[in-house]
Amino acid sequence: DETVGPVLPGIECRIADQENGLPRAAGEVGEIWVRGANVMKGYYRDPEQTAKVMTSDGWFKTGDLGRMDKNGNLYVVGRLKELIIRSGFNVYPAEVEGVLAAHPDIALSAVVGRNAGDNEEVIAFVQPIAGRAIDKTALEVHMRANLAPYKCPSHYVFLEALPATATGKILKAQLKQKAESLSPA
Repeated sequence: DETVGPVLPGIECRIADQENGLPRAAGEVGEIWVRGANVMKGYYRDPEQTAKVMTSDGWFKTGDLGRMDKNGNLYVVGRLKELIIRSGFNVYPAEVEGVLAAHPDIALSAVVGRNAGDNEEVIAFVQPIAGRAIDKTALEVHMRANLAPYKCPSHYVFLEALPATATGKILKAQLKQKAESLSPA
């Protein structure tokens, strides 16, 4: 249930190291790069943007983070722009959101990073299931039982409803702005 499956025939996929573009080993997280006849050649009349996302040998840098298992199944774990770096460790919002979603009183959640000097904090926005209240202490226990300490949110914001588009996509940019305006944890 966690994988998007194997890459389609005729398409190459590389899990690339974000620093040097070299392929990562099976199971390691990196940026998903794809190459094939179906991949764009670049942005129309925008060579600068094209240079940011296309390599000279035709790889398209998707901006998605993922990993590939030894059987060739691709797992998407988040977006490069949403990656939170906390105390030198990578925190993938999708992983933290998955643990939040497993809590019996949470309907929706979103996780963003917030600048904290030379570091980032993990901020969780949570929407309770209608008619339920979320006990913060119990939530923190749940999170510590299921995540490494550096991945646990340093601040929880409880909202009646998370901001979303008409199609239900959570507006993380609005939440990021709200996170930056919060008092330090």
